[in-house]
Amino acid sequence: MTGSGETAGPPIRVGLVDDQGLFRAGIRMLVDSQPDLTVVGEAGDGVEAIAMAEAARPDVILMDIRMPVMDGIAATIAIGEAAGARDEAPPRIIVLTTFDLDEAAARAIRGGASGFVLKDAEPELLLAAIRTVHAGNAVIAASATRELFEHFDGGAAAKAVPAAFGELTAKEREIFALAARGLSNAEIAADQYLSEATVKTHISRILGKLGLRDRVQLVVYAFEHGLAG
Repeated sequence: MTGSGETAGPPIRVGLVDDQGLFRAGIRMLVDSQPDLTVVGEAGDGVEAIAMAEAARPDVILMDIRMPVMDGIAATIAIGEAAGARDEAPPRIIVLTTFDLDEAAARAIRGGASGFVLKDAEPELLLAAIRTVHAGNAVIAASATRELFEHFDGGAAAKAVPAAFGELTAKEREIFALAARGLSNAEIAADQYLSEATVKTHISRILGKLGLRDRVQLVVYAFEHGLAG
């Protein structure tokens, strides 16, 4: 495996949560082979995951959805609540699932996960997903994420658009619409003839105004309120 070349600064701290020890061992070998990534903790169920998140303070957690004792959805919500109680930013959580149109993955994302990856994904895709959610500048597998929410939210009645959306400027609404489609900072910059730094600033302001944690929550917000376009 080759790394991303992003070796400046400390490595991204990764936690692994899966009830299959052999699967965790394989992922640990993959992650630890990268100069910019390091595994700092493991857990075999959701309860252990909560303790691991507090003790090891990972930046990103790879979270299996279906586990004994406590599943990945409940663990994702609990980890986010625990971090909030400490007034800390929660770790980014990537849920691992065996099929792409998984309602549990959609529920986990609504519960605070930053995206999902299939368990049989190519190793490079998993590594890229870790780096992507850590950087916060794109949505993992944007088309698959949109398909997931189109499938499970497509028939639902849209919620009323919150007043906060009206506080967005015209330019912020344009960028919101592009981000809701899953475009990355680079893609939005090219579309809007802006620098990536300017796009990043706009995205940060949009998330702040709407009370959203990250870009995948922006996609969820767009679908729930009939703003996905």
